[in-house]
Amino acid sequence: MRSLLVYSSKTGNTRKLAEAIGEVMPVGADFYPIEEAPLPDSYDFIVLGFWVDRGTADQKTLDYIEKIEDKAVAFFATLGAYPDSEHANNVVERVTELLGAKNRVLGHFICQGKIDPGLTEKFKELPPEHPHAMTPERMARHQEASKHPNQQDLQQAREIFQKVIMEYC
Repeated sequence: MRSLLVYSSKTGNTRKLAEAIGEVMPVGADFYPIEEAPLPDSYDFIVLGFWVDRGTADQKTLDYIEKIEDKAVAFFATLGAYPDSEHANNVVERVTELLGAKNRVLGHFICQGKIDPGLTEKFKELPPEHPHAMTPERMARHQEASKHPNQQDLQQAREIFQKVIMEYC
């Protein structure tokens, strides 16, 4: 069985998770940033990591998802929102639907991660009535997000994917 781990990372959050999950991937698994990823055709099991952009996977990941067909897949993601939020749940549902349309989804992990500082600054400049304006609650979330992924997040990701791999492989 050939295994592949592919990830897309903007701020380094998703790369950190990919490296942690890579530690528990099957022996001989291939590991690539999405920009260098091979076509998925010759793999049986694919783990896909991405950062969340506008409520779904980033564009590079969406393009790669289009190439995955008839595979066993699992995914992980990082986002600025809390991992137990409605936003995070919606992301999981959307990506599960996208991948599940042509594949068998075995599991997932979603993790809070630091937000691009440029985006934080952009939100601060928005007028108060804008839906993405910086509020005290939003600032607190951005500050909490800057602490992730932490060691606990990395360990949880390893455990979840180790279980997926043990059940599938």
